[in-house]
Amino acid sequence: MTSMALLIPAMVLDAVIGDPARLWQKLPHPAALMGRAVAVLERRLNHGGNRRAKGVAALVLLLAGAGLAGFVLAALPGGWLIEIVLAAILLAQNSLVSHVGAVARALERGLDPGREAVALIVGRDVAALDEDGIVRSAIESLAENFSDGVIAPACWFLVFGLPGIMIYKMANTADSMIGYRTERYAQFGWAAARFDDLANWLPARLTGLLICLAHGSAHAVTVMRRDARLHRSPNAGWPEAATAAVTGVAISGPRVYHGQPVDYPFVHAEGRRALIANDIDQAIRAIWRSWALALGLLIAALILL
Repeated sequence: MTSMALLIPAMVLDAVIGDPARLWQKLPHPAALMGRAVAVLERRLNHGGNRRAKGVAALVLLLAGAGLAGFVLAALPGGWLIEIVLAAILLAQNSLVSHVGAVARALERGLDPGREAVALIVGRDVAALDEDGIVRSAIESLAENFSDGVIAPACWFLVFGLPGIMIYKMANTADSMIGYRTERYAQFGWAAARFDDLANWLPARLTGLLICLAHGSAHAVTVMRRDARLHRSPNAGWPEAATAAVTGVAISGPRVYHGQPVDYPFVHAEGRRALIANDIDQAIRAIWRSWALALGLLIAALILL
């Protein structure tokens, strides 16, 4: 079976079932296993001199191991079923909208519950966030992770099969753990951060375009092309700008990291800045609409090709 034929049921399975918590209480999640591998190499190699070279070597080992595991699993009897199930596990549409939706439900109960919920999905300081800040943070996380957690792994699976999505998720996991510009990780995590940027370069732009197309919005395309570069990330600005435009809100803007205020510009600055919990729900509907278009395009391509 082709990767396209396998990706369609994997996307549906992920959307319907997601990540059953009971299952991962008994078995280690593949992403958790990847995280353990990253942690082991980081502990063993991230010290002394030549940390950047060691980080490159660690990343090569991690990606090679992930790709090899994917190749072996796909070659097993019934490998097509393993590919569908693992791809569904490594996609994150269901869990993404569930976690972001939980922020809206918590915010309806008050600011403190909203801050606690959004702290689970963002890295910024949340103690001083007002309602607008909580909602913006949730929408930004939703848009960025729709690219990183759904469209990008789907693209890698579509092109390279199970080894591709395994390699991508390993790179993404490594970046989330060691791809920081801190004293400890600036050198060792350099390769992981740069490879993750490269792996997401095209998918991020495709995600932004997909969001615009799903809403038939030429305005969103204009905003995306104008504002994506305002983002501190070379990739996240594309889906975030598109989402902001189709939902009519302004996101990004000033925030606090590790106690230090950072004056980031607004993305879609002309959008509404007085936000409420329902704006999160609106953004979730926009992402589901975009997901449905992606699925529809895959089905159409499978039929026509």
